Amino acid sequence: MTTVTATARVELQTPEGWVAVCDRDRLTPGRGVAVLLPDGSQAAVFTDRQGTLYAVANRDPFTGAYVLSRGLLGSTAEGRVYVASPLLKQRFDLSTGECLDDPAVAIAVHTVRLG
Repeated sequence: MTTVTATARVELQTPEGWVAVCDRDRLTPGRGVAVLLPDGSQAAVFTDRQGTLYAVANRDPFTGAYVLSRGLLGSTAEGRVYVASPLLKQRFDLSTGECLDDPAVAIAVHTVRLG
């Protein structure tokens, strides 16, 4: 007999409701995963070393490339957790979406939970 254990699923809130996007164990602290949402848009899902989940738009507004999931996480001296774009290195606050290097630019932030 084989025992199957349930894996926690990461879910994002969409206008249609909560959508499961990946298994929790697929996330590595400090690295992202790109996910496709039902409306065709992409999100970048991250977890930090404390286990906090974050989800933001995957599109880098400076280049138009869908690469933020490939960025690295860091934090400011004030404790703001950010992802640095792998292309031009702009940093985006994962809680607010604000670009820390150009406050006139921001990315969408998604509500995320474990389901």
